[in-house]
Amino acid sequence: MAPDASPINYALVKYWLLSARPRGTLLAAACGFATNRQQLRNPAMTPSKLALSLILLCTTAAVADDPAALKITEDASTVSILAADQPIVHYQRSMNPNKVYLRELFTPSGANILRDSPFDHVHHHSLMYAIAADGIDFWGQHDTCGRQQPISLGEVKITSGQGVSRAGFTQQIDWIAPDGDKKLVERRTIEVVQLDDVDVSLVTWRSHLQTPAGKQEVALSGSHYFGLGLRFVQSMDRVGRHFNADGKDGPIVQGDERVTPTKWSAYTAPLDGKTVTVAMFDHPDNARKAHFFTMLNPFSYLSATLNLSKEPMTLQAGTPLNLCYGVAVWDGEVEAAQIEKIYQRWNEIASADAK
Repeated sequence: MAPDASPINYALVKYWLLSARPRGTLLAAACGFATNRQQLRNPAMTPSKLALSLILLCTTAAVADDPAALKITEDASTVSILAADQPIVHYQRSMNPNKVYLRELFTPSGANILRDSPFDHVHHHSLMYAIAADGIDFWGQHDTCGRQQPISLGEVKITSGQGVSRAGFTQQIDWIAPDGDKKLVERRTIEVVQLDDVDVSLVTWRSHLQTPAGKQEVALSGSHYFGLGLRFVQSMDRVGRHFNADGKDGPIVQGDERVTPTKWSAYTAPLDGKTVTVAMFDHPDNARKAHFFTMLNPFSYLSATLNLSKEPMTLQAGTPLNLCYGVAVWDGEVEAAQIEKIYQRWNEIASADAK
């Protein structure tokens, strides 16, 4: 199937609009008219792009009366999730140059913590997920490395209730080797979780990985830092403090690089004169407990890994690999006890989704 050419049932889109919002009837009628008009004006507009645009448009209109509500906006390269019209995340939905990833993540006060493609490691793209598949490196950015080809984007959802607001979307991605061979098929979901009683930026990252059609198995491997990797902005390099849920560090791999099995790992450091704290969470239902890679020099880095450098995995057809991680960001220095509380709340929310 060509990129972004998945069929859309417009009756279901209209049903969603009618059932989701009090103003649904008017919005659905307007969107039905827009569907016909838009296709006449722009025949190149694919059904999934049009449907996503309609849902985003109507969702935004429906919550316009609540200035603090979560909102989702999108253009050709970026999907953004905002609260009170201030960005929480900017997601790079188009390949840049061979990955799709979460490009910016903001503290509650509006400071971005992520660095995209720094000169020392141009393949470090903010918050990204990459491993090796059948020996093809999807982490790097060379001619021999694979690419994450976006196929479609949809399943846009905004919900609120019981003190929790959530906004997210799902992207379909093909992992393609340099010779054009498809190595993995991924369904990636990015969701912002807003807790009414806590000032924290909280994101859930889900990756559902499976073998492509016709491929019976795929070997998963990689370096000791391959996984969900986070590159901090330059002002946070070398000056912060790594710590984790168990209060003890794992063995040194090289230099000050460590790999530690634990349920969460955090980093606190100055950002433009103010301290921020970032924590990465592992969900207990993941196929393998996270081994967190941490380093401080020559730059600071944090990643949740599957320990593939020591324990490679084989992904079998019909048995997908489901991964769920969280990233929490605070203004100020946050201690382990407070991080643990947010971890437990995030875990409860994420676990309820899986039931």
